[in-house]
Order: sequence, then C-alpha cells, then structure tokens
Amino acid sequence: VQLQASGGGVVQAGGSLRLSCAASGRYVKRYVLGWFRQAPGKQREFVASISPSGVANYYADSIKGRFTISRDNARDIMSLQMDNLKPDDTAIYYCKVVDYPFMGQGTLVTVSS
Repeated sequence: VQLQASGGGVVQAGGSLRLSCAASGRYVKRYVLGWFRQAPGKQREFVASISPSGVANYYADSIKGRFTISRDNARDIMSLQMDNLKPDDTAIYYCKVVDYPFMGQGTLVTVSS
C-alpha cells in the first residue's frame, strides 16, 4: 500500500485547509485509514480515523468539531477538511493505514496567529 498526502500550506488562524491522501495498492478499501500529525519537537499524535465503509469516524479531542474526515473508495482518496485552524494545529500531517506500517510522506500545515 502506498499513500501520498497533499494539500498543506500556510493559513491564518481561523482559516481552512483541505488535505487529501491518495492511496494505492491491493485491498486499500478494506483498511481503516487515519490522519496523524507531528508538531516541531513533539511526538506524532493521532488526529482522526475512518472505517472502510466511511461510517465510523473517530477524532482526537483537540480537533473534534473543527476537522472532518472522509473517504472516496471509488477513487481511493481520503480527505481531511480542517476548519477554524489554530496555531497549535501547525504540524506535518501524515496519512496512514491504522494498525499497519503503511504511511506516506507528510504535508506541512502552518497556521499563523
């Protein structure tokens, strides 16, 4: 399985960004997919995950109500809509197959105050 995140950039606090993750490989549609992030000097942390069907979603408390995860199994794309961004959201965002060692290169999100 190969994953590639995109869509990062620089945005002011209160703004929005939409990240995308293009997935390829066998059985991608069967996996739980997730977003993780790593801020400078901090450990990588869980952001959100989505079930294979897209019905069951889980979010970290720090982003709940501001971020929305989704997936399009027809195109093997997972997305993360990020609204009301805060400076603490600044990090490299990675998409990953949850519970498996498949993770793509990240995309940098910078939120200025």
